[in-house]
Amino acid sequence: MRSFDGCWTCRLRRKKCDERRPVCVTCDTLYITCHYGHDKPGWMDGGVRQKQMVERIKAEVKESADRRRWARVGRTSCQPPGTVTIPSGLIKSPEQLSGGQTPPMSLAATSPSNGEAAISQLAIHDCQPDLNNDKEYGMSLSKSDYLLFTFYLEHLLPFLFPFYRPPILQGGRAWIMELILNSAVMRRATLCQSSYFFSVIHGSSDCASLEELVGVRTRDAFAMLRQSIQFIGDSDITEHLHGAARILVSIMQLQRFEIAIMSFQNCQAHLNAAVALFKRFMDSVGAVEAAGPRLAFDNVLHRLGPSTRILSTDSFQIPSAEQAAFSFASTLVILDDVITSTALQEEPKLYEYHRYLLEEPDSPINTAAVVGCQNWILLGISQIARLDAWKQRCKRAGSLDMMELVRRASPIKSSLEARLAHLEAQPETMTQGDGPLLSVFLGNNGQRPKSVCQKTFAIPVWAHAALLYLFVVVSGWQPRSAEVAYHVAKILDILCNKIEPQGLLRTIVWPFCIAGFLAQPHEESHFRNLVHNLQPPSVFGTARKALELMENIWRNRDAENSISYDLGTLFSSPGELILLV
Repeated sequence: MRSFDGCWTCRLRRKKCDERRPVCVTCDTLYITCHYGHDKPGWMDGGVRQKQMVERIKAEVKESADRRRWARVGRTSCQPPGTVTIPSGLIKSPEQLSGGQTPPMSLAATSPSNGEAAISQLAIHDCQPDLNNDKEYGMSLSKSDYLLFTFYLEHLLPFLFPFYRPPILQGGRAWIMELILNSAVMRRATLCQSSYFFSVIHGSSDCASLEELVGVRTRDAFAMLRQSIQFIGDSDITEHLHGAARILVSIMQLQRFEIAIMSFQNCQAHLNAAVALFKRFMDSVGAVEAAGPRLAFDNVLHRLGPSTRILSTDSFQIPSAEQAAFSFASTLVILDDVITSTALQEEPKLYEYHRYLLEEPDSPINTAAVVGCQNWILLGISQIARLDAWKQRCKRAGSLDMMELVRRASPIKSSLEARLAHLEAQPETMTQGDGPLLSVFLGNNGQRPKSVCQKTFAIPVWAHAALLYLFVVVSGWQPRSAEVAYHVAKILDILCNKIEPQGLLRTIVWPFCIAGFLAQPHEESHFRNLVHNLQPPSVFGTARKALELMENIWRNRDAENSISYDLGTLFSSPGELILLV
């Protein structure tokens, strides 16, 4: 029988409607807007406006094609009740991967300096809709896995990213749970991290069994990533845009996991793969030179939609899981690229995007919301790294002009100092002591305890460290300079007296290390105590590594060649990149 109460979308498309409210099955399956109501909409006029709406809905159907394919993959991977199975073919055995050898914990099997080669070796099985059963490997989610997922969301994520608290009305952290349940790559990455940190907390006497479990899940996670994108090397990334977003955030997840446990040997390979993948995202929307990086970034986010509508009767929408994942991962990629460039004395690989993505007030990326470092500081560090790269090229060519170096550095210094002075003149930001939901309900008049927002202390630490970095690039190694002593003392005062809990030190370890390099002998004990107070050592790897680098500099403070120190010398470590993030 013909439906007279079907939604207007189905009527316009001349499709059968099941009349379900608030969203019919047809529109829900296609991820398109379901227009319904008793009154005939104005665009249903049989003329130009109706034709325009037809074209708009066709575009929605086309744009959501990749999302529908991912939904089918997720449904194939999830079998009730209570057990989620991983289809066969998603993971190869260690013998299949490396001819009988255990696969290394690395995304790139070839040269770690070649990001495109690293990407070309990633297989995107997570994008394949052709999934079978999981009998070959027997990978399923048990009750313990759900425990580990909860542990990750409630405890581990706040530990790794204490400043990342997305607002409730923007979806909060729901995107992470959605990806965990619908993406095999994300599941593996999450289980890998949670297993390790949970085993540290557990402190079981059966350490061998726990280490074996963690090792197996870690190898599984990296094996999955190495295979996770089967088609991305040779095909158009636009065909797998949602899957690539999941891959990017999983790369950054495992990057942070390795760094947290002081494993730096794969940092360069992972970062190269992430940078190359980010560039492919930006290039996927057409020529970046013509559209501009800002428009390209916005277009990527648009294609990773559609956004989720919570109430069908309301126009309010929150970002899709893939949109949130891409924004989150992009912030980490840009940060890691900038910090890496300070150690390698090279221009950041993504420098061409920084001005468009980081400059305020309309920047699409908010680094403070993810890592506690405001955009203008990271942009300043990026500019200093570029200046240092220019200086190194001129030195190698024997053409360094110190007047030109000072001229180029002056606007960077003036901008950083002006913004820092404005920042320090602001009152301390207070956060509500109650949960964020209660804060929403109570409003500004609720009587509840408040605490100082620790982000307000982390931000000036980054700013002072940026000025120290600029001083070293321009003036060389002069730790006894009055200007250097001032900034080191400011950083040390904040770290010793204002940051609480002190575990937040792991989020500002690069500024901490820069200040420590330039510390005076009487300040060394303070830096040591800050690190020694962080327990257990196995989860504060970056802070331990930073202190190790500092101790090396302090031992050689009076060496004849100490005057020629630079950041490249300080962060150098044979065979690995020291990425302090």
